Amino acid sequence: MELIGEMAADRPLLVLAVKEEAQYLDTDLPVLLTGMGKVNAATALATVLARGPRPSGVVNLGTAGALRPGWTGTHVVGTVVQHDLDGATLAALTDGGTYGPPLTLPDGGDVVLATGDLFVSDEAARARLAELAPLVDMEGYALAVAAERAGVPLRIVKHVSDAAGEGAGRTWRESVAGCARALADWAEANTPYRS
Repeated sequence: MELIGEMAADRPLLVLAVKEEAQYLDTDLPVLLTGMGKVNAATALATVLARGPRPSGVVNLGTAGALRPGWTGTHVVGTVVQHDLDGATLAALTDGGTYGPPLTLPDGGDVVLATGDLFVSDEAARARLAELAPLVDMEGYALAVAAERAGVPLRIVKHVSDAAGEGAGRTWRESVAGCARALADWAEANTPYRS
């Protein structure tokens, strides 16, 4: 976890998983690099929000795998789901308790993002997850839970880096710089990027 800059109540916090995704950000806004995965994302964001001051909002910028054909470009996410939590079994074990329900983001569109601690790089996983969502990542749901519990609004913006199938790791490495440029451009156009 690395926080770059100072958080302030009148400015949003930009949150990304890794420096490769943030390489073209040139902003006065604070930037939090959480590390990859749900645990790193949730604990990093919860830690900085608990320290304060709380930002006016959180904007998660990052890469995502496309689970369905034709998905490219930058997308504002409207709903996040966890794909690696067996909510039905947990509900049965706990007399109907609800764990990990889908979360709707206030400023999102109709794009659904599936989050899990799995870098999807095989066709069987891709096909299974495509039934849930068109995009997949490793941090979005965890950030949504942490922000919701802290009472801070969140936007999730993902740029498609790969087809979440065979060869996705190689494709991510080859495309991450272009994705980082697109994410920086989105942030400059849609946030108070510079003071």
